[in-house]
Amino acid sequence: MSTPDTETTRAVPATSDGHVPPKLELVGVDKEFRTRRAYTHALADINLSISDGEFVSVIGRSGCGKTTLLRMLAGLLAPTTGQILIEGRSLWNGTRVDTSVVSQLGVVFQEANLFPWYSVADNIALPLKLRGDPKTTRHHRAHELAELVGLAGYEKAYPRELSGGMRQRVAIARALSTHPTLLLMDEPFGALDALTRERMNLELQRITQAAHATVVFITHDITEAVFLGDRVIQLTPRPGRIADTQTIPFPRPRHIDLQTEPAFGAIARHLRHALDGQDQP
Repeated sequence: MSTPDTETTRAVPATSDGHVPPKLELVGVDKEFRTRRAYTHALADINLSISDGEFVSVIGRSGCGKTTLLRMLAGLLAPTTGQILIEGRSLWNGTRVDTSVVSQLGVVFQEANLFPWYSVADNIALPLKLRGDPKTTRHHRAHELAELVGLAGYEKAYPRELSGGMRQRVAIARALSTHPTLLLMDEPFGALDALTRERMNLELQRITQAAHATVVFITHDITEAVFLGDRVIQLTPRPGRIADTQTIPFPRPRHIDLQTEPAFGAIARHLRHALDGQDQP
């Protein structure tokens, strides 16, 4: 299986004083939605620092602002106040997004959102086509990523010929096509059955390690959050604030049997009890 070359695994650049900024940093981030008829305070005072190569899971009750947070990180929603920094550079300048910073991101949503008239290879390479990369470059990258996500031999297949898990692999490969420095995932396995989801957790661990990816992963599933994450961030009910940060101590790669270990169960129970102890929104 091919692995990324050194050009695709660059380190976060140091500043002039030698300080290496976090891969992602949120400083005092708030998000409010205002209309003539309604006001919603979605997120409040979010302060978070994520290191290069770290996998951070985000959990919380429905409506706590998890997806709002990810949409701000993806450059789709501007924060009301606060700063979002990627490798020390501001993602947002007021309500305007810095497109050069957005280009460093890869995003995967719950639905794969593939073009049904495009093959697997063409779906994977679409961001490269939109960027204007030559056909030979797109072809090489699509086949490289199809191999990485376990779809070698399916490059000419169409989405209708794939299972739900396979379509999500295509979506992950497409998100990785431009060599992003940060991968944002919003419940990408939420619509899958339990066995497929379990396998995709194993596959995602392998893929992100091979790609040296930094990941922010939104999920409702506590077991999934603990199994995948280096840290688990828990948000309060609206307005979402960081209520707890749990460091996950298990080495990688992690086998699915880890979920039966007492230490794993203790962390999952702690997070579940913390969520159960929150007031209902």
